[in-house]
Amino acid sequence: MEPPFPGMDPYLEHSSLWPDVHTGLITAMRDDLQARIAPGYIAQITPYVALEQIEIAAPRRALVPDIGVYEREPAAIAAASVDAPTLTGVALAEIPTRYARIEIRSVVDETLVTAIELLSPVNKRPGPDGADAYEKKRQELFMSGVHLLEIDLLRGGKRPNLARPDPLPNAPYFIFLSRAERWPAIDIWTCPLQQPLPTVPVPLRRPDPDAPLPLTRLVHQVYRNARYDLRIDYRQPPPPPDLSPEDAAWLDAHLRAKGLRP
Repeated sequence: MEPPFPGMDPYLEHSSLWPDVHTGLITAMRDDLQARIAPGYIAQITPYVALEQIEIAAPRRALVPDIGVYEREPAAIAAASVDAPTLTGVALAEIPTRYARIEIRSVVDETLVTAIELLSPVNKRPGPDGADAYEKKRQELFMSGVHLLEIDLLRGGKRPNLARPDPLPNAPYFIFLSRAERWPAIDIWTCPLQQPLPTVPVPLRRPDPDAPLPLTRLVHQVYRNARYDLRIDYRQPPPPPDLSPEDAAWLDAHLRAKGLRP
């Protein structure tokens, strides 16, 4: 099935899908950029591991419980009357999750020229091991004279720190570009749900021109290759449940028009 949204699909933000989406997008962006920036530059994937809270879709059978109940033969146990549960929940499992960023380096001296961050939930989670640690890394890049492109396709969590504008406009997704020669100025793209994602510039060393990064094409390519349509139930609301009333109404009408909701 073709991707049903003109740009980012909010259902891809689900905690059980996002690590795979992240890996696919990082790889697709690296491959697309490499064809544009060679032979002067190399785009390399730099992995890191973060503890993420992920909702497990299927039961895990390898877990060992604290208390086990076993059937003893041949004695019979009389059935007891018990009360049914009020509801059933799903636990969040904190799992080491592999993520990555893209580093563009000069072939001549291997100097880091541009860093590309596709933000993960841990980058946006408040606290010293989350957003605070990411902000420290961000400041190090600013001080080292490196271009920084931040792609935020997650509605939840804390956005990267800015002095202005405060607050950011109301939009589900954002892209931030800090050019080393213009810092602390940061170019910002707002990404409405109803529109394609922008093609954004990836700056290199002067006088080399920027390399374009066509985000909509790459997101749709990853969606098709991974067959996410087989895993997403578009009859349900997208996680997290924080769409604005206008976006929620548009999403419902859009999915009905696509035949994905009754």
